[in-house]
Amino acid sequence: MFELNASKQLSIKNDVLSGLTVALALVPEAVAFAFVAGVDPLVGLYAAFIVGLITASIGGRPGMISGATGALAVVMVSLVATHGVQYLFATVVLMGILQILAGVFKLGKFIRMVPHPVMLGFVNGLAIVIFLAQLGQFGDGTDAPGWLADTSLEGSIIDIAWMSGSALYIMLGLVVVTMAIIHYLPKFTKAIPSSLAAILIVSLAALFFDLDTRLVGDVASIAGSLPEFSIPAVPLNWETLTIIFPYALILATIGLIESLLTLSLIDEITQTHGKGNRECVAQGAANTVTGFFGGMGGCAMIGQSMINVNSGGRGRLSGISAALFLLCFILFTSSLIEQIPVAALVGVMFIVVIGTFEWSSFRILRKVPKSDALIIILVSGVTVATDLAIAVVVGVIVAALVFAWEHAKHVIVEKHDNEEGSTVYKVDGPLFFGSISHFLSGFNVAEDKDDVVIDFGRSRVCDHSGIEAIDTLAERYMNANKVLHLRHLSPECHVLLKNAGSAIEVNRKEDPSYHIASDQLD
Repeated sequence: MFELNASKQLSIKNDVLSGLTVALALVPEAVAFAFVAGVDPLVGLYAAFIVGLITASIGGRPGMISGATGALAVVMVSLVATHGVQYLFATVVLMGILQILAGVFKLGKFIRMVPHPVMLGFVNGLAIVIFLAQLGQFGDGTDAPGWLADTSLEGSIIDIAWMSGSALYIMLGLVVVTMAIIHYLPKFTKAIPSSLAAILIVSLAALFFDLDTRLVGDVASIAGSLPEFSIPAVPLNWETLTIIFPYALILATIGLIESLLTLSLIDEITQTHGKGNRECVAQGAANTVTGFFGGMGGCAMIGQSMINVNSGGRGRLSGISAALFLLCFILFTSSLIEQIPVAALVGVMFIVVIGTFEWSSFRILRKVPKSDALIIILVSGVTVATDLAIAVVVGVIVAALVFAWEHAKHVIVEKHDNEEGSTVYKVDGPLFFGSISHFLSGFNVAEDKDDVVIDFGRSRVCDHSGIEAIDTLAERYMNANKVLHLRHLSPECHVLLKNAGSAIEVNRKEDPSYHIASDQLD
């Protein structure tokens, strides 16, 4: 129904206006995630400003928006509850240092190991999470039990005491109007981002008609001063490190995974190429700084990034503008921003959900292999049930296991006797941990001639399990007093073979040159 056509042209006007739109959408998100983490709203707003400004300035993906996110907030909540907010700031500093190291050692390249089905599941799951996060705005604002009380879902993100009557109808009406403006306005003019126009129009309408609807100011006050530098007030000893390091490692991992996946998604939308390792360093620098300025840390935000690119934001100025506008809201115009109806921002996020979700995945589920369809559904479900990092790791592991299982069947061992009276085996396919059982079952030591040749010309030994399988086979022929000749093995394989002995003929002139993955090779 909705088509988010992203402009591919870079312009200062588009960057500034899209930055303003993003800044307006950042306010309730940052406040909400601060509440999730159990800290003051300004801690979330400071994080959105500092992380957004630094990553936009020096990051590897112009046009991508970073700030406080829910994926990190849910990890922080137990740390804050147990040890206090100062330990959170220290953790964010250490988190940033770990992310900088990841960039320095170029670990960002491993994002290429994420298969496309995992990416689809990640995008779909994140769209669902963004949608569910907006449902809380439809609550009646009381402490009354939610509609899922006394069920297994009690206390979940959808366990809400829904508003009713005119309040609900006004909220829904404003959401629909916002979405309609965003959808239809670009058909008439693109002079102003449709999301920004929708927020302004709905805000003016609510003010003019004096509508009784929830405003940003009803959620939290965003007025504040400039963030001040301070060293986290925690003991600088081993005990503190043991407390914060596990949290810092988890936060750093989640932050980088979400940032690099968002980078890949924006790359695809804009048909450009970001720099993953540079983004890792930028995210780390941003979190290190925000930890010293009283922020809760953050990472790339797919929702706000989608708003930005679909509002025309392409350059670094869009992210910088968003951060500076957010700072202006905090310092000077908080009273105006607090008059924006929450429904307008919910409508913007619903459009983001519609644009983020890969609706084509429903169409391709029956066309792709069943394993890929399972991975898409699995990653989407795990993203919603747990968090992004776990979902991606689970998806990659399942994809790797499926790959190994399928390729384990591709090892073919062909046998024949040559004119010299030798038994010749030709191996075709990769030899690795998943295929060694099938490989060994293809040999019959008892029935073979006294002279045996195994040709690996159409095979490749991929890991140390393959080497051990060849060693096992060599030992079997040695025990049967038969001479074994191995052909077309790489030099690395010769080095690692233990049981070859004098019974194996090494034909180095015909051997290929490739590197085998083994811990025994330095």
